[in-house]
Amino acid sequence: MASETPTPPAAVGRFGRCLGATVVAGLLVVACSKQQESPASAGTDTPGDSRGAASNQLRERDMSGFSIRSSAFEHQGSIPVKYTCQGDDISPPLEWTGVPESARSLALIVDDPDAPDPAAPKRVWVHWVVYNLPPNQTGLPENVGKAPGEARDGINDWGRTGYGGPCPPIGRHRYFHKLYALDTVLADVGRGTKAELEAAMQGHILAKAELVATYQKTK
Repeated sequence: MASETPTPPAAVGRFGRCLGATVVAGLLVVACSKQQESPASAGTDTPGDSRGAASNQLRERDMSGFSIRSSAFEHQGSIPVKYTCQGDDISPPLEWTGVPESARSLALIVDDPDAPDPAAPKRVWVHWVVYNLPPNQTGLPENVGKAPGEARDGINDWGRTGYGGPCPPIGRHRYFHKLYALDTVLADVGRGTKAELEAAMQGHILAKAELVATYQKTK
């Protein structure tokens, strides 16, 4: 004999009506919550989202048009011997455009991250450091000796000021010409090493442009 007794028809009717009302109410709650989440706001960054702010800053920098080039070689191209230790060892001509209007100075660092051997790099070798270039300056001519005007020369990894050309002991190295637009004129950079300049620039970089070229000794 079955242990559960059948439910009277009247009770079944009342139960069905209650269940239906509950389901309808639940669907209304879901629908309202979907309407509150508009498609325009879904997936966007809120003002308090630091990741969103960083992304916006990167987009602004990409749109600034700030760039650096050389008439002596192409980006990712080979540096002519003239500008290396196997040639005249003079600085190449550099030009830049798109300096932000709010910039108060520019800084230039040229370095090689592949020293001594690109197959087993151990350090970054600094070839040139210049800072406090005026923001209205549009480039540097070939064979710069002392930094022009109010600009200042930093110390390269030969322990001297000015430009030192590529002189890789082995393999083809990359040479990064990095130009920074700053919101200030730097007052205290110590001896002007790359590390000291980078520390002084912290919090003042408005935009950065980069030109990369390579060199391998011919003999």
